[in-house]
Amino acid sequence: MYQHPSADVQSPAIGEGSRVWQFCVILPGARIGRDCNICSHCFIENDVVVGDRVTVKCGVQLWDGVTLEDDVFVGPNVTFTNDLFPRSRQTPAAFRKTFIKKGASIGANATLLSGIVIGEKAMVGAGSVVTRDVPAGAVVVGNPARVVRTLPTE
Repeated sequence: MYQHPSADVQSPAIGEGSRVWQFCVILPGARIGRDCNICSHCFIENDVVVGDRVTVKCGVQLWDGVTLEDDVFVGPNVTFTNDLFPRSRQTPAAFRKTFIKKGASIGANATLLSGIVIGEKAMVGAGSVVTRDVPAGAVVVGNPARVVRTLPTE
């Protein structure tokens, strides 16, 4: 694993061949697979699982409850959430789980509400706001995100 000198990597569970770039913070409970690329200015909380060969571009925060399966691409400044009704100093008993399935891609500046599933090889267009599950192979765009086409999943 390569770690840039300015990165704060507290997790021992980072796979071989992964790279963590400038000004990233990875908390102790996070698990990151092999051959991942965590670009600069990312923050990864404890209850986060990142599969193998995942790319997380600059400016992304992965909050508790987020799982990125193998071969996922997360574009710059994508926003994940984990609480539908956040209040200052009021933490829910459990955070909602969000799953990004194998081979899915999320375009720059997309926002994903918590508790959703992005299906295998689905694509979320840049700037989209995803408020519900996305089927495997679907391409979604807009606010709220809507299916505009379906890609082959094979």
